[in-house]
Amino acid sequence: MSLRLLNVLPLAALLFACGDAPSSHAGRFPLDVTMSRAVANEVHALQVSVLKNGSGRSCTELQRTCLNTQVKREDLVMLEDSRGNEGRALRFTVDMAALENGGSQALEVDVPVGRDYALVIEAIAVGSPSRFLGSSCNYLQVVNSGNNAPVLAAPLVLTEQSCDPSIAP
Repeated sequence: MSLRLLNVLPLAALLFACGDAPSSHAGRFPLDVTMSRAVANEVHALQVSVLKNGSGRSCTELQRTCLNTQVKREDLVMLEDSRGNEGRALRFTVDMAALENGGSQALEVDVPVGRDYALVIEAIAVGSPSRFLGSSCNYLQVVNSGNNAPVLAAPLVLTEQSCDPSIAP
């Protein structure tokens, strides 16, 4: 399927403030991802990253190509998923069965308590090495310990690039 056609098909991601109480150093954001079947057929994984100094960054620029080619490693905050995996970027394999049946995929990410972050979700294509399909970017003004206000993530901007989006833990 042509990526030009995919450009009009959004990825909608919702961050809800619910679930177990996070530790005192993190705010938990369960991430519920839905996407159109056409997009889901191209996407193998979603990579979630959070950057420091969010207000000083342009989401439009961050979405043009792989995040790892645009930022320094120390600009990425350490994240943790519900299984205890930690990294500067967390990858979640897309649950094709759920998405093809019109459902959504639930993910959970613990973000350090803080202010002025940018949340970037990159769509990764099947293959080796990984291939960048596009990304979504939102500003997180404040992450509190405990429940956080829901955040509606921006639609995925598909801008396929030949770069490898992998970010080392």
